[in-house]
Amino acid sequence: MLSLRASGGCAFPSVVHDLSISGFSAAAINRMHEGQVCWLTLPGLESLQAQVVWWENCIVGCAFTELLSPIVHDNIIQRYAQMGAYRSV
Repeated sequence: MLSLRASGGCAFPSVVHDLSISGFSAAAINRMHEGQVCWLTLPGLESLQAQVVWWENCIVGCAFTELLSPIVHDNIIQRYAQMGAYRSV
């Protein structure tokens, strides 16, 4: 299960809208504040630490603390594309 957790909070299910090697945007049920630390957990991977850059209308934009490996990024995109969950913009 894909989840998002803000520092000091409980993890909640989320939907990632965009994913790059430097960050992501995802659905956030509660307001998140610029600079807040959070963790994105994708199935089969360790939690990825990030920092909130923006929040608007229940969508949060975050920058990863460490860049995601391009190989890991490609594997994630490929896995979700096979499930029919990947959407190109």
